[in-house]
Amino acid sequence: MLAEYAVRVERSRGRRYSEPQHPYRDDFQRDRDRVIHSRAFRRLEAKTQVFTRGYSDHFRNRLTHTLEVAQIARTVAAQLELNLDLVEALALVHDVGHPPFGHAGEKALDAAMREHHAFFDHNLHALRIVENFELRYAAFPGLNLSFEVREGIIKHSHDYDAREFPELAEYLLDKRPPLEAQLIDLADEIAYTAADLDDGYEARLLSLGEIRDGLPVFNAFYQNAEESWPAAMDKLKFNEALKRFLDCFVGDLIRNSKANIEAAGVRSLEAVRTYPERLIAFSPGIEEQRRQAKAFLYERLYYSPALDLEKKEGERVIRELFEFWMTNPQSLPSSYQEKAAREPLERVVCDYIAGMTDPFIYDQYGKYSPASR
Repeated sequence: MLAEYAVRVERSRGRRYSEPQHPYRDDFQRDRDRVIHSRAFRRLEAKTQVFTRGYSDHFRNRLTHTLEVAQIARTVAAQLELNLDLVEALALVHDVGHPPFGHAGEKALDAAMREHHAFFDHNLHALRIVENFELRYAAFPGLNLSFEVREGIIKHSHDYDAREFPELAEYLLDKRPPLEAQLIDLADEIAYTAADLDDGYEARLLSLGEIRDGLPVFNAFYQNAEESWPAAMDKLKFNEALKRFLDCFVGDLIRNSKANIEAAGVRSLEAVRTYPERLIAFSPGIEEQRRQAKAFLYERLYYSPALDLEKKEGERVIRELFEFWMTNPQSLPSSYQEKAAREPLERVVCDYIAGMTDPFIYDQYGKYSPASR
């Protein structure tokens, strides 16, 4: 059963290239499957989330993070009676545009492009991947995903101005995305907040005391765990507190979004699109807790001295390789040399680097770095 404001696959705006219907999968199910079988999705397994594999094989990478986002998003979507297949497709595709080395890599690639009066945006790059770069079908370029998936790729976490991005005009930039797309951004926030606390604690970059002092809501759950299991190891009590922390955010997102939808009186997808603000949201109290947790992670983990060396190394590798291929385009693979005859060289180099995994970019750096030449 779908709510009246949910996206219905039979009312989809369709694909860019017409295809016959599949006998036992609808279009959003096929979109989900195409994402899972894409090369860009497989590459997420070897892209940094926060920690490289030098720390532990147990820490999240882009792929495991994506799966956690999909699980959370489906849980919330089911309670809101949204289209689960569309939600899953959007969750699985939401990070395919990220370059190697996590946010440090994105920062370095954007800085390199800014020197050429351009920029790098991982959502827009993800759209380019599914529209053009994936080569799986003889009948059309890319994955030929449904309009609603392509729209959600660019609009799930960011509002683009139609005056600045006329090339995106088809994606209804003057309207809100469907609730299925709105949900992805906050499912992403929940997933990485809980996961990064977990991995940071496991890596011993965040102490239990720091987390308890810095996050009162987590501390309250930890105290409950201590009362229930006083003899348990600290790690197990931490796990119990983190589980309740995550459930608190998910439960609040469900309840508050339901209340927002009811208060707004939306009764159709078009009403969602024309509503003046996004309806999927945390309550004010939990939103403040989310901001507090994010600030804590930036201060104590993401900007920690222990991770600084790796981030700077990743930025340097991207910067030097970008400069190398800008001055030596003949060293690019032949397919990218052909693209450079039709597109700006800086965009071609950017596309090439953005698609790399962490191990592959280190391999390329070993071949083309100043020390190897």
